[in-house]
Amino acid sequence: MPLSPEMASWLRSLGHDAVHASELSMNRAADELILAAGITQERVIVTADLDFPRLFSQLGAIGPGLVLLRGGNYSEAESLECVRRVRSDLVVADLNV
Repeated sequence: MPLSPEMASWLRSLGHDAVHASELSMNRAADELILAAGITQERVIVTADLDFPRLFSQLGAIGPGLVLLRGGNYSEAESLECVRRVRSDLVVADLNV
């Protein structure tokens, strides 16, 4: 959240085991609960919500990982392009997915 469920669909089309918070009935859940689910399920969290870096820090979390889209309100297409660029710059093995 607040990214579109299409982000998870797109990532799944590329072979990733991706889910959107809404698919877990967590679309109105507190950020702390979403982060806890991500940690428990060993998922990389992709978000535009600036609270997540603070929460990671407060928990002393070392994983599963965070991709933070900064810079304003992204359209769905802009969000997908940002994650596409991040994904293309990283070695998949480094993502531990």
